[in-house]
Amino acid sequence: MRSIQCKVFGHDYKVSRHVTYHVKEYRCSNCKKELTTNSRGNLTELTPKFREINDVLERIHLKRRMRLKDYNKKQSKKLLAAG
Repeated sequence: MRSIQCKVFGHDYKVSRHVTYHVKEYRCSNCKKELTTNSRGNLTELTPKFREINDVLERIHLKRRMRLKDYNKKQSKKLLAAG
């Protein structure tokens, strides 16, 4: 019944995971089909290969965000100490 609804009305994709600012994973709320954005920004089916790529991208993205957060804290402390 769910796949019939997608065939008639189209998929109802919702963001299931934010990998980075630009890369997201989507899941159809009816048939549970999963998609992700590829390197060109187009939606492509979420295969195990793309899932692994997204895991690595997310790990790199989180490390970079944490490093920038720490750097900004150090810079603000320097500015407060100097001022």
